[in-house]
Amino acid sequence: MSFDPTALLVSVLISAVGVGFFLYGKKQQRAPQLVAGIALMAYTYFVSSVTVMLAIAAAILAALWVAVRIGW
Repeated sequence: MSFDPTALLVSVLISAVGVGFFLYGKKQQRAPQLVAGIALMAYTYFVSSVTVMLAIAAAILAALWVAVRIGW
């Protein structure tokens, strides 16, 4: 991972959202939020581009929204 300040800040913010979803999913025993939280926390270690990070975060959150809408 690069030491670009913007990339570091974005990865910390995305991971913080991931921690929130993880804790909520664990407490409420909700698998979609738990998996989305783990995914949001994990992928930021492997991606260094800010635009790619934001695109992946948007895709994970959209997948979570779809999963909740269909009743998971």
